Amino acid sequence: MKIFFNSMTGRVFLILLCGILAAIALTFWLSVSERQRTIGQFRDVHQVERAEQLTLALDALPAANRQAFLGTARRIGLQVESAHSGLREQPIPSAFAAALGARLGADFRVASLQVSDADCQPAHRARSIGPSAWRPGCEVARITLRDGALLRMTVLPPRSGMPPLHQDFLLYLALFVCSIGVLAYLVARMTMRPLKQLAQAAFDLGRDLNHPPLELAGSSEIRQAGSAFNAMQSRIRDHIQQRTQMLAAITHDLQTPLTRLRLRLEKVADSELRDKLVDDLSAMQQMVREGLELARSMGSNEPMQRLDLDSLLDSVCSDAFDAGQQVSLSGQTGKSVLARPNTLRRCLVNLIDNAVKYGQSAALSAAGDAGGAVIRIRDHGPGIAPDQLARVFEPFYRIETSRSRQTGGTGLGLTIARNIAEQHGGSLTLHNHPDGGLEAVLTLP
Repeated sequence: MKIFFNSMTGRVFLILLCGILAAIALTFWLSVSERQRTIGQFRDVHQVERAEQLTLALDALPAANRQAFLGTARRIGLQVESAHSGLREQPIPSAFAAALGARLGADFRVASLQVSDADCQPAHRARSIGPSAWRPGCEVARITLRDGALLRMTVLPPRSGMPPLHQDFLLYLALFVCSIGVLAYLVARMTMRPLKQLAQAAFDLGRDLNHPPLELAGSSEIRQAGSAFNAMQSRIRDHIQQRTQMLAAITHDLQTPLTRLRLRLEKVADSELRDKLVDDLSAMQQMVREGLELARSMGSNEPMQRLDLDSLLDSVCSDAFDAGQQVSLSGQTGKSVLARPNTLRRCLVNLIDNAVKYGQSAALSAAGDAGGAVIRIRDHGPGIAPDQLARVFEPFYRIETSRSRQTGGTGLGLTIARNIAEQHGGSLTLHNHPDGGLEAVLTLP
């Protein structure tokens, strides 16, 4: 779940869902507010009408019969009792008193009175939402009838609050929220799909420059981004091909004059001079061959295919052992990888040769995990200074104290091996082993 919400799809989904739920909550609040306001206005009008009807009825009754009739007023939300002239009036009449006075006419006089705590029984419910000129909570008014009699009228607060929500409403609300969640997820996934395709295309480009171009589909912005990516891929491929072809042509063309030069050096009479010149020429030819291999490692056209990594490791180690190298292999990856067989073999051979040249032996250990295969090649040499572990991957870089030309190093073996590892979507790192020696760690997906 944490991985999902850390992704762009999860974040877009969460933003959409929260935004929609906030809109639903706001809409529900506004609808309840409008409903309460409408109910309040409707109740206001009816309370004034009831108060008018009750006042006119009391005014029409003889004074002796009014007290018996007053007990029925509570049933319609009003409490009426006889009053006396000592009641204190409010300085500003309320909206209820003004509305009732306007309906009764000039023959009646209505004035609002101060409200006490005893008048607010039963207790108020929560006041309705929204503005209103008069809220029927505790309204107390003094009414003077046409015969001079005084009445004290109390508008009682509503007996019940907002009606409870029914189970059907809650069920429909849950279904609505679930449908909104599904819709938000589909929208987020549909929105992020082109970005995922673009990211996958970039990953595939790092592994294979000849990967088919990205298919242009979707909105105009997505098609524009895909077109720009395809153009970038084409330019990168052309640039690398031109550089590779130039390097391959130079190294290939150097082979012929170097071979002629070697044949002519054989005719030198001074044997000591001849041996020195032949050694220098051999070093030059080795550099040319390594340069050609470097060019090939940067742009291999060998097709990718599925191969058993353990079989390849066993074959490479057997060939090295037959060649007289001290090589050992332990463990198995149990993995098959998608790779270029000859190119990957070249990577392993370079690492083994590097370990044997500078550490006298190569100990290989293989293991597999959920992420792929891990191959470790350890030697028993002096190791490398920590500040030079990254620099040895640079072309033609050599550590003179241990990797001189006398040992056959050209400074391209590790560069070629790392290029091949990265072409396969893997990595190659070096570190000094705690028990001594240098260890190369090759990971393959």
